[in-house]
Amino acid sequence: MPAETPGLKSLSMKDMVGIGIIGAGFARTTQIPGFKNCEGARGVVIASAHRGHAEEVAREFDIPHVADDWRGVIERDDVDLVSIVTPVVTHYEITMVALEAGKHVLCEKPMAMNADEARQMMQRAREKNVLALIDHELRFLPGRQKAAELIRRGAIGDPWHARCLFRSGQRADPERPWNWWSDVSQGGGALGAIGSHIVDAFRWLLNTEVSEVFGQLSTHVPKRKDHSGVVRKVTTDDEASLLLRFDGGSSTGLTGNASLSMVQAGASAHVVEIFGSAGAVKVDGNGYVWSARTGDAEWTSVEIDHGHLAPGMAEGGWSRGFTAFSKKIIDALREGRTTVEGAATFADGYRTQLVLDAARRSNEKGSWEKIEGSENRKLENENCKF
Repeated sequence: MPAETPGLKSLSMKDMVGIGIIGAGFARTTQIPGFKNCEGARGVVIASAHRGHAEEVAREFDIPHVADDWRGVIERDDVDLVSIVTPVVTHYEITMVALEAGKHVLCEKPMAMNADEARQMMQRAREKNVLALIDHELRFLPGRQKAAELIRRGAIGDPWHARCLFRSGQRADPERPWNWWSDVSQGGGALGAIGSHIVDAFRWLLNTEVSEVFGQLSTHVPKRKDHSGVVRKVTTDDEASLLLRFDGGSSTGLTGNASLSMVQAGASAHVVEIFGSAGAVKVDGNGYVWSARTGDAEWTSVEIDHGHLAPGMAEGGWSRGFTAFSKKIIDALREGRTTVEGAATFADGYRTQLVLDAARRSNEKGSWEKIEGSENRKLENENCKF
């Protein structure tokens, strides 16, 4: 067993990791069934903005306690890990209180409302010496890990260009009700929800940092009715386009682009492609992988093991990724570790937030924006490696 980390309470292999869930939306379909599938973990308590919803989810998953609010989750002595699955505007406060209480934290992405919040969260987590991760579960999708392996062992040569297409019609229907996702003051919007995944994927796959970004944000459905029937303005983006420049790469420079939309009809798509001097690799949202050598006219399918899907989860990349990720989190905590190899740390979340903030500034100014600290910096994320 790995040596115990100083200052961290060791959980023996006989103990159960107690999990407190804050939020009952995405947590219901992903976090809760994922953790329920892990040996040595148990859901202790759940809280939601609507207690009735939390009670319903607690009954469904045999979670014994429902807290009146998120503070009631953190205050419990039998909660070791706090999983924060709430609107972005709440992440900073909940995380800081959880860290102050000495809890381990899994925070949904995007990490915070801005880089200043993210920086404070990162610094506090380091001071408290606890496990503090961002839920970029796609890093643990077997297809993503295979693509990373191919890139890092030189199968495509020197990386030249990264490209991502994300297309969904989830919010194309103008009759879909207005909610926090439509409100920029609560952290909603496509750039944060999907762009954070894309930026993290590029950083992790390429093992480098974004140095500059040009962003264009659009809102194609400008108004929606809320649940009471009142028409409200949508202040968030439902489509985003990003041009990126990265540190390092070949002598010609390492570039990227991302096109993401939540309002496009037709078949959904989620494809990441990395092109290099000797070939390319492509992985889709379900974890299927293809490769090509320079001169090939077609992609060649790469055989992989698609991994396990926890009971009760819908098929998909996020589900399979979190099935694997949740097990690694629980294993780490039971062994007294504050790290999960390959996982997105709070330092990763901070770096990604810098790019999101710069993309918003770029959209306002109509110009390229440099990422803070991009000159002469070293990678902060020691967990980019397998």
